[in-house]
Formats: sequence, C-alpha cells, structure tokens
Amino acid sequence: MDEHKFCFILCTNNNLLLEEALHYIGHLIIPEGYTTELLTVTDADSMTSGYNEAMASSNAKYKIYMHQDVFILNPYFLSDVLAIFQSDASIGLIGMTGYETVSPDGVMWHSGSRIGTPYQRKAVYPPLSEYRYSLSRDGYQAAALIDGFMMITSQDYLWNTESLTGWDFYDAYHSLTFLLGGHKIVVPAQRHPWCMHDDGGVLNLTNYNQYRQMFMRTYHDLLGKHYSEIGRQENTTPLSR
Repeated sequence: MDEHKFCFILCTNNNLLLEEALHYIGHLIIPEGYTTELLTVTDADSMTSGYNEAMASSNAKYKIYMHQDVFILNPYFLSDVLAIFQSDASIGLIGMTGYETVSPDGVMWHSGSRIGTPYQRKAVYPPLSEYRYSLSRDGYQAAALIDGFMMITSQDYLWNTESLTGWDFYDAYHSLTFLLGGHKIVVPAQRHPWCMHDDGGVLNLTNYNQYRQMFMRTYHDLLGKHYSEIGRQENTTPLSR
C-alpha cells in the first residue's frame, strides 16, 4: 500500500456531472510528497460492486469515494483530510455529513444528531480564497454513520456486495463496518462547507425501504445507539495489502 497516495473513486453515469467534479478535483492543492489518482466506474451493477472494483485496482492508502455530483470547494481538502487521519491513528473513515447515533427506524437522517453539512444545490457560497482550515481551530466530531456522498477511508474493507445489490444503504453498512472494526468515524467542523452536493433535491429511493428493513434486521442490536456504545467485533478486520 502506498501511504503517500490519494485515490478518487467515482461511479458515474453522467459525463457532464463527472466533468464538473473532475474540474474541482483538478484544482486541489496536493500535499508535498503525495500523489493522486482517479478511478471511475461506469455501468456498475451496484454502488458496492463498483467501489470494490475500484478499491481492488488501487494501492492508495487514502481512498475518496464520492458521488459524481459532488464538487470539492476547499482547495486544501487533501491536506486537511491528511491532518485529521494523522492526528489519530484510530480514525479510519471521514465524511462531510454524519450522525452521532444510529436511528431506531434505520433512516440515517431521522437520528436527530446531524453534524457537518455540504452546500446544496442553488446555495450561494463564499469565494474559494476563504477555504482554508486548521485542524486545531476547526477540529472534528465523531459519528456513528456518515452520508455516502463522500466517504474517505484509510483502511480497505470490502463493500457488502452480497446484501447490497442496488444503490441504497451502502453508506450505513460501511460506516458500521468501520466502527465494529474498532475505527473512529469523524466529520470535520467546517467554517464553510468543504463540498457542494448538486443532487437536484430529489432522492431516488427505489428499493430503499427493502434495504432499510434489511439494515434493521442485520443491526437490530445497534439501532438507537450512540457511536460511543458501538465497540469492536473481533471478526471484523480490514484487508491486508
């Protein structure tokens, strides 16, 4: 594994959105001594299968799984993410929006403990010159679950392709995989959001309830629990490289 490498991973079916996302990625400042790579997956059967395909193709320690409609506004994004990981070796997963508890009904945004935020579509945001962050000044907050529009890892865990054959709940499952593996999940405290999520304001929840019910059955013992109540399970380990 290359510990000085970032990999951006996107499943895509829209060239226009992808081009815009890549425009912002192309303007990021790369930390000295580090490299980046980009992997896109088209026509994936599911989000989990696409992410596993890309993960297996990259030896980067830091993998940035993101939607094609996410635009990174903070030019120092990579340095700030790196500073968070290096501040605590137990941090395994970073998101831009998260929740401190697992919702009792399985719907992530019903937990009432939301932390972090992106800019949403049509929002007015400050100039890029204002996007500079200090870990000591801004800090971060631990979470139980993070939203899947951006998930940044320092460990490789297989995405659950056996259960998740569509486009829903991969973020909730993967978040709990990290917590049960003994890793912390955090969301940076952002004076200005680091990303814009141009999702159009309409969620495609086809088959969502099916996966919600499955999530509740699989993790029934964790429903309603705070991240501090979820501990490591010995049979959950990351892939070795």
